[in-house]
This record gives sequence, structure tokens and C-alpha cells, in this order.
Amino acid sequence: MKIAVIGATGLVGTVMLTILEERNFPVSELIPVASERSVGKTIVFKNKTYTIVDLATAIAKQPSIALFSAGSSTSLEWAPKFAKVGTTVIDNSSAWRMDHTIPLVVPEINATQLTKANKIIANPNCSTIQMVLALSSLHKLYSIKRLVISTYQSITGTGVKAVQQLKNEMTGVKGEMAYPYPIYENALPHCDVFEENGYTKEEMKLVRETQKILDDRSIAITATAVRIPTSGGHSESVNVAFKTDFDLSTVRHLLNDTPGVVVQDNIDTNTYPMPIYAKDKDEVFVGRLRRDESQPNSLNMWIVSDNLRKGAATNTVQIAEYLVQHNLV
Repeated sequence: MKIAVIGATGLVGTVMLTILEERNFPVSELIPVASERSVGKTIVFKNKTYTIVDLATAIAKQPSIALFSAGSSTSLEWAPKFAKVGTTVIDNSSAWRMDHTIPLVVPEINATQLTKANKIIANPNCSTIQMVLALSSLHKLYSIKRLVISTYQSITGTGVKAVQQLKNEMTGVKGEMAYPYPIYENALPHCDVFEENGYTKEEMKLVRETQKILDDRSIAITATAVRIPTSGGHSESVNVAFKTDFDLSTVRHLLNDTPGVVVQDNIDTNTYPMPIYAKDKDEVFVGRLRRDESQPNSLNMWIVSDNLRKGAATNTVQIAEYLVQHNLV
């Protein structure tokens, strides 16, 4: 089982390597891939040293699975080349997510749609993954009519440059800026680039990807995505309007029974999800469950998850695990 990790030295790539090791994924040979400036350097994985190679060298090795986390342009150019030699690509960028021929997968929800013919598989956006995992069982029972989403997203979702910007600003050092404004002691209502409709790409990912994963284009969705100076994970306030009325205790039971979801919801003990608790964990944490008293059949939820793990690397590795377990590679 040769496994290539494209973007092995990036924030998500390094977490992918950690998770492959933590979950004892059956790697017979690791093929770490990074940019030209990193080629020739070495990394240690499971107490073995591997040399970082370029994309062409990785393709020549014909890996069974390639985990991509190197941006959309790299994925658009190179994923088909890997697929052509028989490699199954699991891509963490936005490049393939809305291609109707490419599955967009959260394993707990829709991995069963995968077949051997799927040589490129898309990993959803981090903010989408945690939300749909919390919503999928509720949608099956009550049918979601509308979602109003506000996100509070970690700087780690932007990358190493943003992490360094925050560190610089906290210590009074002038340096390269990942954002158009300071992020320290600030909140930026600007995640990714703006589209023609006035929404950012991050906000529209929540709309389009949610409809695709839940296989329901009728769900009305609106979102505001905000970047905040935290590093533990993404937080989301989600207002859910159902087509039918719901029972709050049933909602709790459904969430408790959802694999990968942990309910933290006890206002008597001030128990609710927070990034400091989600950091370095794979679960999606849900709390502040309460009826929206201003609208019929409506629920308010607070959802938190580590965006580098379940929001990216863990979900990618879980897809790979499913492929191996079901002999699809």
C-alpha cells in the first residue's frame, strides 16, 4: 500500500501524516511530496526516514492512494495524471467538489456511494464537514427547509502565513500579512475571496457543498463566514428550520447516536463546545441546543470541530480507510 501525501510539509499535510500514524493506516511505502524548495529534504514517519520528492517522481512510483493538500491549481493539473496510472486521489482542495462526476464525501454520511471507478474523490470544506455531520441524521427525520449559518473560523484554515501573522501581531513584530487587516484582537468578515453576489467563496461552499452532500438542492442556505484569532478549530452558529416539528429530546438522542459527534450541552454546568476543547480531537462537538422561539420548527445549534483534523486531514484518511476496508483500491 504505497501512499503519497501531496503537500506533506503544509499545515494539513503534516496533520495527515500524524493521523496516518495515529490510526495505524497500512502504509507499506510513504511518498511525501512538496514544493521544489522542499524536494530532497527528509521527514520521519513511523520511525523511518523518507525523502521528499516532486510530483512527477511520485506518479512514477504509482501509489495506491494519493492524499492531496496542495491547493486547487495543483489538484486540477495533477490529480488526473495520478488517476491515469491507477492511483485513487482524495483531494482536500475545492478543485473537484462541485464536479457532478466526482463524489464529495463525509464517510459517516455518504461513503457508500464510492466505487472502484472513483479515481478522484473530493474532501469537503472544513466548515461544511462539521456542520453536515451534525445535521445529516436530523435532515433524514425532520427534513431541513432552511439554514442560517454564522461561522467563527480559526486562522489555521488560512495556513502557515496566517498563523505567523497572528504570532507577529501578538509580539509586536512587523511581518508578512495573510489578511488585508490585523487579525489579533480583531474579527474579519472575510474568508476567502468575494464572489459576484457579494458572498465569499467560503460562504458559498457552505451552500453548495451542503446541498450536494445531503443530496437535497431544495435546502435554502445563507451564510456569513468570519475569521477570528483562534487556532483550535472552527465554531458555527447554525439556525435550522425544519419542514416538520421536532422533539428536542429526540434531537439530542439522534446527535448522541451519530458516529463522530459528541454532545456537550449542559447550561447548569456551563458545558458547551469551544475551540480549546476541540483542538487536536477528531470529533464534532455540538451544544447550545434550543428552540428558536421566533420561528416555527426551528432549532439553534453551536458546532465546533478542529478544522485541521476532522475538517480536513482526518476526514481524508477516513475516506482512505473506507476504500481499503471495502477493497476499492
